[in-house]
Amino acid sequence: MTMLPTITIDGRLVDDPELRFTQGGKAVASFRVAASDSKKDASGNWETNERVFIGVSLWEGDAEEAAETLGKGDRVLISGRLFEREYEKRDGGTGKSLEMKFPTVAKVVAAKRGQRATSAAPARASSSAAGDPWGTAPVNDEPPF
Repeated sequence: MTMLPTITIDGRLVDDPELRFTQGGKAVASFRVAASDSKKDASGNWETNERVFIGVSLWEGDAEEAAETLGKGDRVLISGRLFEREYEKRDGGTGKSLEMKFPTVAKVVAAKRGQRATSAAPARASSSAAGDPWGTAPVNDEPPF
C-alpha cells in the first residue's frame, strides 16, 4: 500500500460549512476550499491563473466547531492527505474531485499593516489543550521547551 504524503494548502472557504448528522447522531461538516495562484499584473490588478477546489469533511466535535467558527470567504490552512475521488455527474457522466483525508483545519486571521499576524485556534484540535504544548505557549510566544 502506498502512503499518500501529508500536504498543507492555503485557501478560502467557497461556502459556509454544511453541518449534518448521521443516523447514529455523529456530526459531519462538509465544505470546499479554493486555492489559487493569484498575483498582481503589471497594471496592479489581481489575476488568477489556476484555481483548485478541495473538499473537506470534519467529524464530531471538529465538525461542530467548524460550523460555528468558519464561514464563506474565511482564509484557512488545511493539512492532510490529498486524494482524487470519482463521482457521477448530473448528466450521467463521470467527474473527479480532490478531497482531503484526515484533515486539520486552522483559520487564519490576517494582521493589519504594522501588526503581527495571528492565527485563531484550529477548527480541528487533535489533542487536549493540556496535552498540546503549542496550545499552552506563553503569551510572549516563546516555544514551550
